[in-house]
Amino acid sequence: MQAPPNPIERRMDKFLREPPSVRTAAAVIAAATASVVVAGGVAMRLLDHDEYKNVWVGMWWSLQTVTTVGYGDVTPTKPIGRAIASFVMLEGIAFLAIITAAITSTFVARAQKERGLAEAAAEEVEFDRMETRFDELAKRLDRIEAMLERPRG
Repeated sequence: MQAPPNPIERRMDKFLREPPSVRTAAAVIAAATASVVVAGGVAMRLLDHDEYKNVWVGMWWSLQTVTTVGYGDVTPTKPIGRAIASFVMLEGIAFLAIITAAITSTFVARAQKERGLAEAAAEEVEFDRMETRFDELAKRLDRIEAMLERPRG
């Protein structure tokens, strides 16, 4: 007998079956970025404590690094700090790229929907025009048939 899937497996199955919404994707990347800021700040305090006198200085550095601002008021001096900085920088770039892509995809989806509605309206107008034209042709054919059926005399 197979054990029921755990909540993480169920969530992953759902995620793989249904594409995430823009809101869900943005929430995931925001949560990941916030986690990187906190973890980066704590790691910098623990691993490069000469430069980062408390965890809040580490988080300040991590926040300005992940947002690609980088004031330069605090910088890692040890190789391990620079390795952490590389990871935080890459996360910041990924955050900006994904947010930009999410916003762009929203605009594209909205434009496609509006274009589809406009095309549907144009098709309906064309259909109505064709229907009117066919009605006119049917009336003409009826008149021609009536003329042909009348006895000449």
